[in-house]
Amino acid sequence: MAQIPTVVLGILIILLAVTLAVAGTALVHNWVPNKLRESHTVPLGLLNVGLTGMFGIIIGLTSFLVLGEYSDAQQALQSEAGDVEEIYRLAGPLPEPKQEQIQGLAASYARVVVNEEWLLMKEDRTSPRADALIEDLRSTIQEGYRTSSGAEQDFFGEELDVMDELDADREARVLAVHQRLPSILWIALVILSLATIGFSSLAGMENRRLHLLTVGVLATGITLAMFTIGVLDRPFGTDFRVQPQPFELLLHEIE
Repeated sequence: MAQIPTVVLGILIILLAVTLAVAGTALVHNWVPNKLRESHTVPLGLLNVGLTGMFGIIIGLTSFLVLGEYSDAQQALQSEAGDVEEIYRLAGPLPEPKQEQIQGLAASYARVVVNEEWLLMKEDRTSPRADALIEDLRSTIQEGYRTSSGAEQDFFGEELDVMDELDADREARVLAVHQRLPSILWIALVILSLATIGFSSLAGMENRRLHLLTVGVLATGITLAMFTIGVLDRPFGTDFRVQPQPFELLLHEIE
């Protein structure tokens, strides 16, 4: 499943959901007389309105949550790249070999994030090499701070402050890789969507084709909305994931 393009997977899921919904509605037309369904149209309609309202509230809340998570992931990535750029810039006035060490580690970290970790994040993993590089970067800056004095020590002090921000932003990005919506929300969405489609299938519509079309469109909309939420819930895990453009731009400027 992980090898299937996100768009293709979405189309397959929607087709499966629509096929099941339309097939279920066709069975209802074959097994339940239209007169019986028409006699229960009012109570079924009231039930469906209530279920649709609850489904709309929960899917709205869920959409708000995943959009917030996706936006936070983008912001964390931009801040992280900005921190690396600031560390690289602050190392400019430092004497050799510290300048070369710090700038080299900062550039190496950016390259590993783009070329290695980005592929791993699609599988909900991170790069041990990136973790090692960020630790080496902090150790190098701390060593320079301890062995320097005056203005040079001030530069290392600023580097350490930015390192703290870099650690926090990386932690936020890693958290976004593993963070998911609570299972209870998915359970509620699935149950309410099945109930909404099920009661719509029982509607007292005499025109069979129109009824099948109506249920099919409803199933398409519900499945599309839930699939979109699933995609946004993995900001680094699908073909529509957040892109490493801030890091790519940083590497372009360095090189």
